[in-house]
Amino acid sequence: MKVLVPVKRVVDYNVKIRVKADQTGVETANVKMSMNPFDEIAVEQAVRMKEAGQADEIIAVSIGPQQSQETIRTALAMGADRGILVQHDGEVQPLAVAKLLKAIVDAEGPGIVLCGKQAIDDDANQTAQMLSALLGWSQATFVSKLEIGDGEATATREVDGGLETIKVKLPAVCSVDLRLNEPRYASLPNIMKAKKKPIDMKTPADFGVDPTPRLTTVKVVEPPPRQAGVKVADVAELVSKLRNEAKVIS
Repeated sequence: MKVLVPVKRVVDYNVKIRVKADQTGVETANVKMSMNPFDEIAVEQAVRMKEAGQADEIIAVSIGPQQSQETIRTALAMGADRGILVQHDGEVQPLAVAKLLKAIVDAEGPGIVLCGKQAIDDDANQTAQMLSALLGWSQATFVSKLEIGDGEATATREVDGGLETIKVKLPAVCSVDLRLNEPRYASLPNIMKAKKKPIDMKTPADFGVDPTPRLTTVKVVEPPPRQAGVKVADVAELVSKLRNEAKVIS
């Protein structure tokens, strides 16, 4: 069984985000970029499936600029077998990503698609669901435990009330949560081997997909700075501040 894992190049989670002066987006020039943390977890799960004999090949896919090759190389160093880069320098929104992934799935024929549940740059949490709808496949979202067997996947997913366990028929699209596993660090030998693994270069036109954004970002602003806390002398002053300043009680 093939496993397809989409990986996205985002601003590293340790970097302090700065909004552009014209408020059109987030500053990405001269900023450290890395693989989306949720996608790392998806790659790790795919590698564990291969180690357990449940998968034969892992394909890492990225949609973005030329530099996204670095993100694919990271996935290859973790254990993926080959990569596909759909090169596009502009903004790519979830629906266009889902359409491109559908075309790649149709060409490659994987048995399961493992996605990160969301990207930390836009927090959209839409691509996996859209891809499932376009393919007509089963889906399991927010997966924190995954077991494969007998043509179906048993997924434990996080819901508001706690945990929910479902069974979905394969092929399926699964979006993974942070609690699924702990991604491994790529060893130096694997990093060197990754440089020799193949990456197919494609464009959206190769798949007949128009990636033109359908939504326009009006403005991006930083959240207001948090106010320092204050100490109160007694309960009466606390109640007064909650009623008159915070206005959370009446």
